Amino acid sequence: MLEVAGLSVYYGAVRAVEDVDLYVAESELVALLGANGAGKSSVIAAILGIPTVIRGSVRFEGIELIGMATDRIVARGIAVVPEGRGVMARMTVLENLQLGAYHLKRGGAARIAEVCERFPILGQRLRQQAGTLSGGERQLLAIARGLVGRPRLLILDEPTLGLSPIAIRDLFEAICDLHRGGQTILLAEQNAYQALQAADRAYVFDVGRVTLQGSARELMQDERIQHAYLGEYLAEGGE
Repeated sequence: MLEVAGLSVYYGAVRAVEDVDLYVAESELVALLGANGAGKSSVIAAILGIPTVIRGSVRFEGIELIGMATDRIVARGIAVVPEGRGVMARMTVLENLQLGAYHLKRGGAARIAEVCERFPILGQRLRQQAGTLSGGERQLLAIARGLVGRPRLLILDEPTLGLSPIAIRDLFEAICDLHRGGQTILLAEQNAYQALQAADRAYVFDVGRVTLQGSARELMQDERIQHAYLGEYLAEGGE
């Protein structure tokens, strides 16, 4: 579905990503792991055509995205939930969801109703200002808004950032439920343990390069991953 080959991203003279290859197959959940600044978000930005200097190839369902306008990329069936969520705090939950339906020619109200069935807490708060929701609820709203447009690929950029442990647990339950339902997901996440528990495969980034890749199960057993990312969870018995 998504194929990235030889991708390098530059911001002025600064190289943020160098020679990255990755792919996401239909119905997969693929994680991009790494510390803040490792290059995960720059890859997502490149998929959307945001950086001005990009080398390499980004193909979605066989179509080259490099050089394509961001709105056209989104219209092809890619939805991104950005780091920081991007929820409109002064708008209601319903108004935020309606933003996700803006490019649907028909059926927007029905699709919002479907999404609210998946996330009942949002359906109960349609008239509530989004800014009054908890952090976890705002993240669910951001994901729900992305789903309203029926994306072929849902990209989540650091969805657990700033959330409590309970909210992180609930959020990953929702992400896993979407995955089980067949939604294709690309997940950029610092929380390696939770991400590997949910993912089919993962790529590990460091200083703009992919340093490790493989199935989530393989990476969970890799001593380098255990030492760098999973020590706290392993010490606690994975709880």
